[in-house]
Amino acid sequence: MKILNKMQFISLLLTLLLAVMMAVPTVSLAAQPTVNLGTTSTFAVLAGSTITNTGTTTINGSTGADVGLSPGTVFSGRESVTINGAVHLADAVAIKAKADLVTAYNDAAGRTPVTTISSELGGTTLKPGTYDSADGTFQITGKLTLDAQGDPDGVFVFKTGSTLKTASASNVNLINSARFCRTFWKVGTSATLGTNSHFVGHIFAMESITATTGATVQGQLMARTGAVTLDNNTITNGLCATTPVTGAVVRTITGGKLPKTSTPLYDLLFIGATLTLVGTLGWRSRKRFI
Repeated sequence: MKILNKMQFISLLLTLLLAVMMAVPTVSLAAQPTVNLGTTSTFAVLAGSTITNTGTTTINGSTGADVGLSPGTVFSGRESVTINGAVHLADAVAIKAKADLVTAYNDAAGRTPVTTISSELGGTTLKPGTYDSADGTFQITGKLTLDAQGDPDGVFVFKTGSTLKTASASNVNLINSARFCRTFWKVGTSATLGTNSHFVGHIFAMESITATTGATVQGQLMARTGAVTLDNNTITNGLCATTPVTGAVVRTITGGKLPKTSTPLYDLLFIGATLTLVGTLGWRSRKRFI
């Protein structure tokens, strides 16, 4: 009888351990959802008052290379812009996109919890999260590195009460599965991208956005009330590819994509082994006392 009770106790203990292992990863690995772009997702440039271009600018991207303006209608320098999408000037499509921009802006603005960091982002490496600065501004001098730590669904949200400014030749670098389509910049007033800089992410500016000479953008430039000013830029709103994980072996899986779950593979293996052990103990105890 003592042996039977011991077997029953072990089975109960393993069952409780199994329940804990199944529940904990679901809570600890829950990812922050991305910002819903709505119909703005097809736009590389979206403005409120005017769009102004100087020199040769290219706007492309397989995800969305449209250009939109509402309620304004003036797109100056358009003849020097190569646009691989449609142009919507105060039409129904642009009006809807502007409404969806307000929703996306408010979504990003309301994200919590927020980590307050230095306004100078250059020279830093950040993991997924929501960030603001004590003085309400962000600057990038040199290189900002965004490290998703192997999670392609990792979301970065940067919130400023006023401005975003990047220096000449500055760079936003993505590593370890970080993606431009999971990077959002909510700007309280205006954004300025420095000469020959490289910027990554979706800018939601309350007022205006200026991309100075030679600046390149992987993402979107979207201004709610003011202008978007371009100058010999390349803006790409393309496929949301995953950056390689540092030191990892990258393999291509054909025939579909494995689903992302909240339970790591090693936990699933542990669960399977635990179930097998519980079943074996139960079978042996029944066999011994039949």
